[in-house]
Amino acid sequence: MYIDLNVPAPQVHSQQSHSKKGKGKQNAPPPKVNFAPAQLAALENRIDLLVHLGYTVLALNQTAETKLDPKNHVNVLDSLLSQLKKRPGIIFLKRLTIVLDEESEKGFGLTTANTPLVASYDILSLLPTTQGSLSLACLTHTLPSPLTTHIIALPLTSPRLPFRLKHTLIRTALKNGAVFELSYGGALGAEADPSGGLGEGGAGAKRNWWANAREVVRVTKGKGVLVSGGIVNDADLRGARDVANLMTVLGLSPDAAHSASTKLPQSLILRAQTRRAYRAVLSEPKIVIPNTSPIQANIDVDPVPAVSGEAAQAPTATNTPPATITSSANPSDGSRNEHGKRPRDEGTASPAKVGATSDDAKDGPGRKKKKKTNKETES
Repeated sequence: MYIDLNVPAPQVHSQQSHSKKGKGKQNAPPPKVNFAPAQLAALENRIDLLVHLGYTVLALNQTAETKLDPKNHVNVLDSLLSQLKKRPGIIFLKRLTIVLDEESEKGFGLTTANTPLVASYDILSLLPTTQGSLSLACLTHTLPSPLTTHIIALPLTSPRLPFRLKHTLIRTALKNGAVFELSYGGALGAEADPSGGLGEGGAGAKRNWWANAREVVRVTKGKGVLVSGGIVNDADLRGARDVANLMTVLGLSPDAAHSASTKLPQSLILRAQTRRAYRAVLSEPKIVIPNTSPIQANIDVDPVPAVSGEAAQAPTATNTPPATITSSANPSDGSRNEHGKRPRDEGTASPAKVGATSDDAKDGPGRKKKKKTNKETES
């Protein structure tokens, strides 16, 4: 299953009435969104080509370049999906990318009051353009909450990144579950949507993309790198395996390059669902069905005969003789054996014997020789 999480949606201008009558007394109706037939036809052809290349999960991307305001912002993806033809086996997701610039550092609309506004999107992403907005995106908006952003897009085609990729910021974002997006359109010098971190194409933009993408891979050590398209021209689309081969040139391992468009976006989609759960907690209970029913299991086991009454307390009669306790006889007591003699303890000796042995042990075998020599001297 190959996934492309950046399919740019057509840019439209919403039509909203500016009547001041009844202002503040009732909510204004949502602005209407109209797509030109040429825009819908171009998007249909692009989706057909992506399906032909093997992609089964596609995320339509809407870009918000200004602060999110419920009065002005409208979700154009809902009406867009309703106008696309049905494709069995293809999953469409809705993505919102917010561009963070100097004006939006003070506030760009990701507040608790706007939670119902962004709840209709499946994936949220940020495109920082300054050092302060990058720190805000990595440290604050990657924490589990109803406003969690799981994708951080980077302007890779700019002559130089407008911020420094610090290891502490990158590690914190990866630890919180965010990923950094690389749109392969810049590697081809193709015209792409700004929401994917790409600007104008050309040889200069292509050279800048390779230099900046290598820096991203170096800082992230190849972890948490997501590959997407962001292509607006059908001729620039590539298959998933071609993109994986392209990512290996940046220094990614073949496994990491393959998972950048398969396993990594799949796990990101699952984590994105935590925005709609309490404290971002999801559970996956597993039902274990036993092979046999409890009644059948009880029948298969041999029943133990129950013993009741006095039979349970009475000892069972056996043919074994009663146990006897044997103890070594002590010569000091008055016990005698069957012949009327005291038992002899082989381990003890008489005091005289003990004394003799002790003297012999002290004097040694030369004592008798000394006595003989004394008798010879007396004579």
